[in-house]
This record gives sequence, C-alpha cells and structure tokens, in this order.
Amino acid sequence: MARDNASELARRLARDAEAVCRHYLSNGRRQGRYWMVGDVRNTPGRSMFVRLRESVKGPAGKWTDAASAEHGDLLDVIRESCGLVDFRDVVTEARRFLSLPRPELEPEPKRRSRKPLAPVGSPEAARRLFGMSQLIEGTLVEAYLRNRGITALHETGSLRFHPRCYYRPDDHSATETWPAMIAAVTDLSGHLTGAHRTWLDPDGFSETTLGKARIDTPKRAMGDLLGHAVRFGVAGEVMAAGEGIETMLSLRCVLPTMPMVAALSAAHLSAILFPGTLRRLYIARDDDPAGDGAMATLIDRAQDAGIEAIVISPRLGDFNEDLRLLGLDALRAASRVQIAAQDVARFMELAA
Repeated sequence: MARDNASELARRLARDAEAVCRHYLSNGRRQGRYWMVGDVRNTPGRSMFVRLRESVKGPAGKWTDAASAEHGDLLDVIRESCGLVDFRDVVTEARRFLSLPRPELEPEPKRRSRKPLAPVGSPEAARRLFGMSQLIEGTLVEAYLRNRGITALHETGSLRFHPRCYYRPDDHSATETWPAMIAAVTDLSGHLTGAHRTWLDPDGFSETTLGKARIDTPKRAMGDLLGHAVRFGVAGEVMAAGEGIETMLSLRCVLPTMPMVAALSAAHLSAILFPGTLRRLYIARDDDPAGDGAMATLIDRAQDAGIEAIVISPRLGDFNEDLRLLGLDALRAASRVQIAAQDVARFMELAA
C-alpha cells in the first residue's frame, strides 16, 4: 500500500471519526470533542482520547493514550482493536468500513483467526512478530549478511526474515512496509523477551547503506531488552559479548564455535546478565566513546562476579568493518593474539 493511499484512507476515516470510534472503540464514550476509552485495544476506561474534530490542537482522528504514551491515527485503531497483523488486512477492513471498492490489482488477503490483542511494543508483540517471520535461508537476510562478508551462518536460529514489516517514520506519517531481519532477544533460559528489526533495502547491497533500507531509522528494538540479548550458540564457561548483530557474526567468522551474544546497544551491553557457568567473558569493543563506557562497566561487573574479562578490539570502527575492509585473514590474525591461548585451540578456525 503506497503511503499516499494509506494517508487518504486515514483522512477518510477522520471525516467520520465518531462513527469509527463507536464501531471499533465501543467500550468508550464521547466527551465533548473527544472519544474516551481505556486504550486502543478497546479496553474500558478513560486514559485514551481520540480527537473527533479538527482543531488548533491537531487533525481529527489522531489519538493519544495518556497512560502508555501510545499515539496514532484511525488506521492504528482498526489494526489494534481488530487484532490484525498484516497491514493489507488493516486496509481491507478500513475499506469495508468506508464501503470503498477494492483496488483492481489488490490481492485477496488471507483470512486470519483473531488472537488476543498484544500491547504495541510488548514482549508478546515481539513474540508474534518473530513467530510470523520465516527462516533466513534463501532470503534477503541471508543475502544482506553475505554481502557484508558474513558467511558463518550456523546457529543463527535467532534470526528470521519478514518480507513486509511495518515501519512508521514519525508520528505524522503513514505506515510503510519494508523487508526486515527480525532478531529474537532472549533471556538466559532462552525465553523470548523482545525483538530487533533491521529494515533492508529490497534493491540489495550498496556501499552507502550496506544493505539497510533507505529510511531514517533502519534499526529498532521492541519488548523487554534489559539484561537480555540476541544469542548465537549456547554459552558455557566462555562467551563473547558485543553490541551489534553484524559485529558479533563477523567475529564468529573467525571464532566459529565460540558462543556469542549481541546486546544491540552500548547501554544494554553493559547490563547483560551472566550465565551461571560463565568463567571467561570476551568483550567485543566498538571503537567509540559509548563502546568504551560499556566496556568499563562490563569489566567491573564481570570481575565482581568472579569472571575473567578480556577485551577484543577492532582495528577499525567495529569487527564488521574489519571483515569487509581488511578481510577475513586480517581479522583472524588480529583476533588470534587477543584471546587466551587455550581458546585459540578450542574456538578458532585455523584453516586459511
């Protein structure tokens, strides 16, 4: 659905905002110029308000939930109140409500059974997103990683591909869909607590974007992230931890059997939880001030827990830059001298 078409649907719904609210937010009621309800999922209450008429405060159809800080337009109301997942289904329902004909070339959407509603950005929403995604083999995700020099794709069950993942540039823009790499964020027991989305360029790799979609924020996370991570392999006595997914997969190209985790940001790296079996932690440092701060905090936490902490540093900005620009052999040689001798024999691929 093109942005202008979706925007036009939202405008048409806003012209009769009260009727939309009475139908999809039936547990609420009108109060003055607003429709009041518990939340966008039609829970009874008063924390969410929908503007019914255009005013100096903004256009009709815009809503805000004072309790959760969620906000959006009437297309979002239809999506959340009906428990819809695919944006095409949202468009179809909006057209049905407005009694608009279906565009000639718009394919018939698959009918989906309604599920209990999940709060936007919640762990349950993350689980659903990951569950509706597919394995990365033969997809744009595999091509994206290989184009960045990453060929060690074993034990990457935490990564999946979604061909049309929602993306909303800002509060005033219509929802778009882009292909995306979906990463499962899990706790120490393997329970999925969140998801990370990397929207991808459907036209493939370029040196400018490195394969990411040409949008303002091609990476976003959702769910419960603190202490948790994207995991590759099962940690035992030894584990490596760093920020980015691409960074850790690059390092795994030369340490293919070492368990690794990607915490997704410097702040979250400093807060990762340690497995009870862990005795040595390799910290894959990003060469920037935030990476230095996370490294210092993580070293202190590891030492307090009786865990040996060893920092591995890239020659350039991060390990994916090293892999792409310096090559696999250079990354292997630089990593080899930074890890413990016993771990060279245990984890490093010695073949050229």
